[in-house]
Amino acid sequence: MKKTIVLLIAACAVCVACKGQKEIRYSGNPIFEGWYADPHAAIYGDRYWVFPTYSAEYEEQVFMDCFSSDNLVDWVKHERIIDTTEVKWANKCLWAPAHIEKDGKYYLFFGANDVHEGEIGGIGVAVADRPEGPYKDLLGRPLINEIVNGAQPIDQFVWEENGEYLMYYGGWGHCNVVRLSDDFTGLVPFDDGEIYKEITPEHYVEGSFMIKRDGKYYFMWSEGGWGGPGYSVAYAIADNPLGPFNRIGKILEQDPDVATSAGHHSVINIPGTDDWYIFYHRRPLEETARDHRATCIDRMEFDENGLIIPVKITFEGVAERKL
Repeated sequence: MKKTIVLLIAACAVCVACKGQKEIRYSGNPIFEGWYADPHAAIYGDRYWVFPTYSAEYEEQVFMDCFSSDNLVDWVKHERIIDTTEVKWANKCLWAPAHIEKDGKYYLFFGANDVHEGEIGGIGVAVADRPEGPYKDLLGRPLINEIVNGAQPIDQFVWEENGEYLMYYGGWGHCNVVRLSDDFTGLVPFDDGEIYKEITPEHYVEGSFMIKRDGKYYFMWSEGGWGGPGYSVAYAIADNPLGPFNRIGKILEQDPDVATSAGHHSVINIPGTDDWYIFYHRRPLEETARDHRATCIDRMEFDENGLIIPVKITFEGVAERKL
């Protein structure tokens, strides 16, 4: 009898303790409804932002939405932050936005028209006073229209360091880096006079992105066919932002028990911490259509040698976290 009373008291204490704890909420994957791919994530103030491609038939990709959250769990949709009524030279394939803040303005870089040699299209840039827009076409024409070094002008990523802005871009298995002018209206030659430097790593296909950690530059890209199950993300580490970038291995790929076609990512770091989150798209197991892709988030971690530990893609996503 005494033993039973002790156990009951202990059980009650556990229950009281449980009631005093706040329930942990998780984002779940996908993190918001709808078919969205190529997510570029950013932190502005006390909010997380995600700028994705609207994943549909090419001719239907004539606008972009974005999403914001203060906790990684509850997301607000901001509709049609830009569309082809504003970008007069674009008529389809608004793709893979990259986003950056500069001097109180917000800049959205995007690909358009799935451009081929001799066609109008390529990488454009738009500007707004707020992350959610509305965005205005900055140039009235593409920033990069030409096919240089075999790289289709898509999938751009803008990197800032010490007041200098570099843009990495390229599809069709080739990657270039260029230096942007201070007002983002043109390109500036490098010190050696080159304008376009090819930095293509082994197995590169598209979707470049970079972070810096402990003085090292982690350059990442997508491999495989974007419509197939083998789509994935690999990376290299270099001592400077121009490489050379020698491939180390894959960090993100499908899990046949969770989802396929995991790729075209971006990464954020929680300021003042060594906590990293990877945003990416994948195809749910029950979906087979090419354009049925959804945006997800998981943790990204490093080992004691500074190498990226391959990401485990999950259904639960990440825990609620305010900035």
